[in-house]
Amino acid sequence: MIKTKSPIWHPFTQHALQDEMIKIVRGDGAYLHTADGRRIIDAISSWWVVTHGHCHPHIVRAIQKQAGKLNQMIFAGYTHDPAEEVAALLLKLAPHGLDHVFFSDSGSASVEVALKMALGYWHNIGKQRIRIVVMQHSYHGDTVGAMSVGARSVFNAAYGPLLFEVTSIPFPARGREQVTLDALESVCRNEIPAAFIVEPLILGAGGMLMYPAWVLKEMKRICEASEVLFIADEVMTGWGRTGTLFACEQANVTPDIACYSKGLTGGALPLAVTLCRADIFDAHYSKDRTRTFFHSSSYTANPVACAAAKANLDLWQSQESRQLVASVAAMQERAVEPFRADPRFANVRRAGTITALDLQTSDAGYLASTGPKLQAFFKDRNLLLRPLGNTIYVMPPYCVTATDLDQIYAAIRDSADALA
Repeated sequence: MIKTKSPIWHPFTQHALQDEMIKIVRGDGAYLHTADGRRIIDAISSWWVVTHGHCHPHIVRAIQKQAGKLNQMIFAGYTHDPAEEVAALLLKLAPHGLDHVFFSDSGSASVEVALKMALGYWHNIGKQRIRIVVMQHSYHGDTVGAMSVGARSVFNAAYGPLLFEVTSIPFPARGREQVTLDALESVCRNEIPAAFIVEPLILGAGGMLMYPAWVLKEMKRICEASEVLFIADEVMTGWGRTGTLFACEQANVTPDIACYSKGLTGGALPLAVTLCRADIFDAHYSKDRTRTFFHSSSYTANPVACAAAKANLDLWQSQESRQLVASVAAMQERAVEPFRADPRFANVRRAGTITALDLQTSDAGYLASTGPKLQAFFKDRNLLLRPLGNTIYVMPPYCVTATDLDQIYAAIRDSADALA
């Protein structure tokens, strides 16, 4: 039996290489405080979830108030005010044309719900459409259905027997956008799929790969023409990350089904939603109980998590939050601009509040030794940065300061020398 210092099995962690975990005792704003007294700048929003900052007082107060009133209840056959308020506000803020809200508790679960909604829709209207179309390099989560619609890679190689087959179209790399669109059009016309699922504007775990809004708009048009359901996975891209509240806004498209999570509660508690058009709900609406949408989790629409989401949505209705997003986007552009002329880095890119750049190295890819070396370097500089192999990205909370960004990018610049 292998002995470790703690019995906890951490996510995406090779314990043979990293047995010592950093203990965090407190968070505030853009910072995490360690047990040994260090202050760490959270430059990736703690895996992309923290939007307004750690322990935002408005969200904390809402959680405290709700926890003393109603902290959990079954959501089948019952409802509560926090869920009703969140649903109403989501439909107000989301792209026009989404009409129903299904609650779950993680981004992966929201994708599973979306896939089941799509297949249930076609089944219930009596049409045999079962194929799902995906994009190369995509990532949609770590549950079985979500893995199936993600790229086949080291992430899911061991679980191949569990995964269902999908059709993949190429990523719309710069100058090759039409290749992607032609491939999607061909698949939609010849395979008659049930749905196309895509991360709008940015593929996150696939390497922070970015593509323009006009491509997203064209992909939606192609799906519409063939009556293929368009699923937008905005688990990461939502909540201001791309510069607008939701990435689909930049293409002026409304998905048939949309997945939101991560920043839904401002990063305070786990909660997710899947929104859909009325006709998808209507296909499941019947006195025939076999047409029920058979999905749930024990903590569906947890009242405390919904209270946090309601407080977060309150913040997004103010101009201040959107102005902060614009300010962070501008600061990010200024900070990353010098790297475009630095030969040690390639493919320097930004979308909204997210920047990414690739360290020039022969050791590339997610499992490259460059990644852990970079992570260790940033840890010593009191920065939470978690590169995707040789791809370094910065996705801070919106309360980050220019001074914080100066420190982050100085460390990125120094890392190139340190690893040379």
